[in-house]
Amino acid sequence: MSKLPKYLLIAAIAGLVAGCAVNRSVGLAPEVTLTTLEDLPPPRGDISYLIGPQEKLEIEVVGAKTLSGTFLTDVDGQLAFPFIGTVVLDGKSPAEASNLIAERLRGRYLRDPQVRVIPEDFPVPSVSVGGEVRKPGSYPAIGKQTLLRVVNQAEGLTQYAKADDVLVLRTVANERYIGVYNLRAIERGNYPDPQIFPNDVVIVGNSPERRRLEELLQIFPPLITSATILIAQQ
Repeated sequence: MSKLPKYLLIAAIAGLVAGCAVNRSVGLAPEVTLTTLEDLPPPRGDISYLIGPQEKLEIEVVGAKTLSGTFLTDVDGQLAFPFIGTVVLDGKSPAEASNLIAERLRGRYLRDPQVRVIPEDFPVPSVSVGGEVRKPGSYPAIGKQTLLRVVNQAEGLTQYAKADDVLVLRTVANERYIGVYNLRAIERGNYPDPQIFPNDVVIVGNSPERRRLEELLQIFPPLITSATILIAQQ
């Protein structure tokens, strides 16, 4: 039997007390553990992209043009590099590959080599935004992104959005985290606007009360008073 992924529910940053968070539907799942970290931990390095077999790489050794150029890994993810021979890059990030080649070159061939490894098909980093936003989808995560900026990229909230029920899903070192945020509180300056990183998933919850109100207005528009509408919108 496969082991269920473990999630940590981060509630403190959104201004939610632990007692409230436990009653949330996401907190009732058996694989979710409630914790009270101040914020979601940031991702570590560039482990989101790993080099694989038969991949074209642009490798630059700064100050050594004869060692720089375009290389192709073989079916096992190995690379034949000048002077140092076979280098196993399969499953390594571009930064790890750069460090590995630099270490093999250091001392015998170059004193302090600076190496850059750039995959030809390196994907544009992105963030997925779903739920009650006007334009769900995947958006480029270029430069420093925050939760409010990402939601604005998705053209803002729909009329059914529940602004105090916004989730951010993130995986760090094989540990999966869920942050719960209140957009309105962030907009008011009650809490800092959290940073969003590539591969994060943002999900905006929906308000059943607002949907029921619209259904009532469509069925009984002459019978709904302004007082009833105000109560339903609270």
